[in-house]
Amino acid sequence: MTSITLSQFRARQSDYIAAAQREPVEITSRGVGRRAVVVSPEFFDRALQALEDQADIRAAAEARDESTARESHSEVMTEFGL
Repeated sequence: MTSITLSQFRARQSDYIAAAQREPVEITSRGVGRRAVVVSPEFFDRALQALEDQADIRAAAEARDESTARESHSEVMTEFGL
């Protein structure tokens, strides 16, 4: 990953945006450290999809967790007024 300062990014934005199409570009700032990371749209989409997949996997695991209390059929029917 390329690492540059904020002032370097400001001076050559188009160059660093082009570089981000190949690899992430980390933007740092004095006293603050990492401020931002510029990535390609494809990288961002893949990362977002991976996060959503992980959330789905966790939700499915929680749904399969049989240690939680279950409601009987009659309790569900009563809850919905059936």
